[in-house]
Amino acid sequence: MPEKNPQLENNYKYHAPKVGQPEKYEQLRTKAKELAYLIDELCPHSRERSSAHTNLEQAMFWANASIARNE
Repeated sequence: MPEKNPQLENNYKYHAPKVGQPEKYEQLRTKAKELAYLIDELCPHSRERSSAHTNLEQAMFWANASIARNE
């Protein structure tokens, strides 16, 4: 069996929330949702708007993963 890669081990394990993390996740979700509503308000229905929403969701998820994996 190959030697374990610490980065892969960290990326693919469950990260139970630590003290203070749920509040950080909520702050990120709140701001992302504000931007999502602004995108809906200002941008016409289009593939580009859908892409903006997809990428905003990805940014929120990766920001949360950053907290979960590295704190």
